[in-house]
Amino acid sequence: MKLEEFVHNLHFDIEKVNPLDWEVNWDDAPLPYKLYRGLPFIPLSLEVPLSLEEMKVPTTPNLQRIGHLLWYVFGLTQFSQSICTIDSKENMTDLFQSFRRFVPSGGALYPNELYVYLKLKDLPDGLYHYDVAHHNLVLLRKGNFDSYIERALGHGCDISSCFGTVFVTTMFWKNFFKYNHFSYRLQGLDAGVLIGQLLEVSKRFGFASGVYFQFLDRALNHLIGLPEQEESVYAVIPLSVEPTNWSPKISAREGDVTAKELSQELTAIHHQYLQRSQKIVEYPLITKMNEASMLESTHSFQKIQSTKEKMGTENNVQALPNGKQFSTDLASFCRERFSPEMDFVLGKVSKHQLATLLQEATSSFTYRNDLEDAHTKNEPRVSIYGCFYNVKGIANGAYSYDSTAHSLRQINLGDHRLQLQNGMTGHNVNLIQVPICLHVVGNKDYIKTRFGYRGYRIQQMEAGMLIQRLLIAAATLGMGGHPLLGFDAKLCDDIYKLDTQEKTSLIQIPIGPYRDRPWLRGTLHS
Repeated sequence: MKLEEFVHNLHFDIEKVNPLDWEVNWDDAPLPYKLYRGLPFIPLSLEVPLSLEEMKVPTTPNLQRIGHLLWYVFGLTQFSQSICTIDSKENMTDLFQSFRRFVPSGGALYPNELYVYLKLKDLPDGLYHYDVAHHNLVLLRKGNFDSYIERALGHGCDISSCFGTVFVTTMFWKNFFKYNHFSYRLQGLDAGVLIGQLLEVSKRFGFASGVYFQFLDRALNHLIGLPEQEESVYAVIPLSVEPTNWSPKISAREGDVTAKELSQELTAIHHQYLQRSQKIVEYPLITKMNEASMLESTHSFQKIQSTKEKMGTENNVQALPNGKQFSTDLASFCRERFSPEMDFVLGKVSKHQLATLLQEATSSFTYRNDLEDAHTKNEPRVSIYGCFYNVKGIANGAYSYDSTAHSLRQINLGDHRLQLQNGMTGHNVNLIQVPICLHVVGNKDYIKTRFGYRGYRIQQMEAGMLIQRLLIAAATLGMGGHPLLGFDAKLCDDIYKLDTQEKTSLIQIPIGPYRDRPWLRGTLHS
């Protein structure tokens, strides 16, 4: 299968991506976290703060604060047990248990890993892996790598002024074992959700951050010691409390840097780690996509210009009221976040609640990145569309949201719940009980003209970042949200009349009130 066909099928013909006889071997499932063996480690404090108010004044980081940040970003936070009905005729049930984190993940499989390059007073400079299972930092490579990382980013950031740099990676097998090649779409979204959480938590600790989607892949994989057939870096996020030049100019004397040249400066490292699976099936299309997405030279780095979307005439545009201001305690919203399935309960949602949801999610979506010129305010590359029912003051129908004008554009009036329900490939969510069904929308060509197949990965990550903000905003309103990929994108595109705009629905997020689920759960912190 050609890669262009693969990307198309990932979105519009999912059944063509996975073999019909694919069976999930749960007995040989991988661990949801990576465990290195025989390496020095530094324990992190388990006495995490119970609230996270945004800090206005940056403070000097230390090991304790880094531990708190990592736990709120990606640590194990909850153990849950719930009952699933297997056969209602014979009254058979099964007990489902899982370790959960503050961020959602497709099937709770968490294919991503976090690596951190740190320069703190209370631990050796070097590259560490965040051991989620034990809440430790595992030392992979000791030393100062400011120049190496800065050149791998094409001199896009002054790394010497940053106390740390986070690398978000993807381990391909961790969710391929269940979803086969469809896992490639999930991996980008999961990485984006994780990045979104990292940016939000960093604000609460007073850390400045930026997201770099362009870097010399093989050079950074070499630095960390990743076998790129199994795992690869997807994004780089430097962290700073000092004034930092996030997009310095590359001097003429530096010239282009290649991954091959840079990698030769460091000896290769090969560390043993445990992933539990005894039999690993090959995933050739994911390997090909990863290779096709790699950048070999900083000469390939690009910038893009966004165009402003026209909202239409005044007749079909409805201004929204300013949203209600909520507490900035992110910790409480993380604990309250819930992904309802059959737990949604149809209740009336006010116009102010809808306005708050949309405004809260999009107001924090502006972030530093290497795709745009510094100090420019471009339109987001992913946007929000929604089908609303029983929202007071809003006629039932499909709309697009203009975050700049804080308004809705009416597209297609009517009750679309039954259409959306029929378009789901699985029926674990009752959309008839959902007042707000949002879709994150992006361009069909996923900025391919600038970034090739890497553009698809970037688009999925940006969609994931917006999803996380929507889920946090929903939690502030006492509502739940459940990101779904098992939906008919063509049907949704028809509802929103997206074909003429060359856009498509990337992910579906039903949001609304819900009832408590019968389950046993406990927090994992002291």
